[in-house]
Amino acid sequence: MDLFRLYKACKKRPALTPWVILPIVIPSLASGAEQPDTGDTAWVLMSSALVMFMIPGLAFFYSGMVRSKNVLSSIMHSMVSMGIIGVQWMVIGYSLAFGEGNSLIGGFSHVFLKGISTGSIIGTIPSFVFVWFQGMFAILTPALISGAVAERIKFSSYCVFLLLWATLVYDPVAHWVWGGGWLQKMEALDFAGGTVVHLTSGVSALAIVAVLRNRIGFPREAFLPHNLTLTVLGCALLWFGWLGFNAGSALGANGTAGLALCTTMTASCGAALSWIIMEWMLLKKPSALGFSSGAIAGLVAITPAAGFVTPFWALIIGLAAGVVCYYGVRLKYALRLDDSLDVVGIHGIGGMFGALATGAFAGVGATGLIHGNVRQMAVQILAAVSVALYCYVMTYLLARVVDFVMGLRVSEEAEINGLDKELHGESGYHFF
Repeated sequence: MDLFRLYKACKKRPALTPWVILPIVIPSLASGAEQPDTGDTAWVLMSSALVMFMIPGLAFFYSGMVRSKNVLSSIMHSMVSMGIIGVQWMVIGYSLAFGEGNSLIGGFSHVFLKGISTGSIIGTIPSFVFVWFQGMFAILTPALISGAVAERIKFSSYCVFLLLWATLVYDPVAHWVWGGGWLQKMEALDFAGGTVVHLTSGVSALAIVAVLRNRIGFPREAFLPHNLTLTVLGCALLWFGWLGFNAGSALGANGTAGLALCTTMTASCGAALSWIIMEWMLLKKPSALGFSSGAIAGLVAITPAAGFVTPFWALIIGLAAGVVCYYGVRLKYALRLDDSLDVVGIHGIGGMFGALATGAFAGVGATGLIHGNVRQMAVQILAAVSVALYCYVMTYLLARVVDFVMGLRVSEEAEINGLDKELHGESGYHFF
């Protein structure tokens, strides 16, 4: 099979864009007759590194918002995902997400990356590069959930939950959307993970919080961030890495990557601006935390649409995302549900909004509602609702099982004393 010719031909069919169709043909890759494009390979290699850089960025972003007695615990929640999910992805995760299978799950054809060699090519890049570009997404996604359960979850239980969640939630959903599954066959659009990454983590955060219950003192007590400097630094690192997250999803150094970079910057800047305008209007004081939260909200919302919309619509998506997620974060107080670091409000609601906005405003490589394609909007709604329901139910069940077997919640004494000393035997600060 001339895979590169198929890659080019896919551009003529809007919804079956290269980053969507390629996983279908992974099993039939050439064994070395074709050579990768060096420019495309270099860009996706760099993008993989940029996405990995987001993981310590997330650690800083979250750890600055917790109390000082939990700063290292929060950092560990992000960093340990590299160890656990990194191994899981190589052993079985990639195969379940992108291996030969059926409409619901991949098979075992690539367990331990079997069948992939240095001569294997996907599109214009080596297969190993594609494997680990996608692997960085798999590592980052469950780490996002940790922000919702910060300051009260047992580390051992969290590690087991990570492994189960990646295998039973992330890998199947990635297969549905990107690996030849039923949503891909329906031509659902998700350029870089608005549904696969952000909607899954945001909805799953809601489910596990329902099992874990609120922190001691919520909502009466104010849980103030201990070091917003760390959070702003984390925002900067996430923003930087997100350019590889979105533009790298073009799988090449090409015009689509350029468009994704442009729309990503436009939306994130717009959302950061609209968030602090909301604070200025309602609270009279724009905050550094608000600016950082707005930027992340814009990045989340544009992720599924990055390669499908023009910069104008990216700006509209970003400005709207800042407002939507601003109010989304505040829902936790109305619902009295302790989403510690606003994962549901930013990633869950922002991911849902982005998936629907893609169906509404797509006009590059695909057509959305504004171009008269009502079907695409219907598919996006079906995809978003189906993924949300699956993630909530599965995550709730997994959390219940882990809670029954191991217990999810730390003791009241450990929560009061802080998880750094109680669970890790160390402290982030030694000023006194």
